[in-house]
Amino acid sequence: MYGEGSLCEAIAMDVYALVSDEPLDVTPIEEFVQDSANGAVVTFTGVIRDTDDGRAVTGLEYEAHPEAQRFLEECCQIVATEMGLKVGAAHRTGSLAIGDLALVASVAAPHRAEAFTACQRLVDLIKLTVPIWKRQHLAAGDAEWVGL
Repeated sequence: MYGEGSLCEAIAMDVYALVSDEPLDVTPIEEFVQDSANGAVVTFTGVIRDTDDGRAVTGLEYEAHPEAQRFLEECCQIVATEMGLKVGAAHRTGSLAIGDLALVASVAAPHRAEAFTACQRLVDLIKLTVPIWKRQHLAAGDAEWVGL
């Protein structure tokens, strides 16, 4: 299985990357990165919140460029190669409600410091380079694109 909507795509031995319009699940990503050589698994979850800059938010929509899956794979591969670790990430698209997972990133390493560093590097790289855009719906009835 490959591409948008698939359950898992390991583009290399140490990488899990997924862009999907289905709800995200942390468990398969953490299971993918974990092995007996690693004592630390760090997972970041980006969760849809109900406020932004003091304004009430009712939900979000994420729209992805057709090449978003490839960009996400590249981010994962960069961090896996740089750090010599197994990494995984998944990003949701479509309409999301408050409390839904928008982004999951997980890294396993022998020790916690390198796992934290690698996970932060992965999330920062995803946010910087993967072409997925967020439209925020506000309780006041309007909507706005965020971070364009």
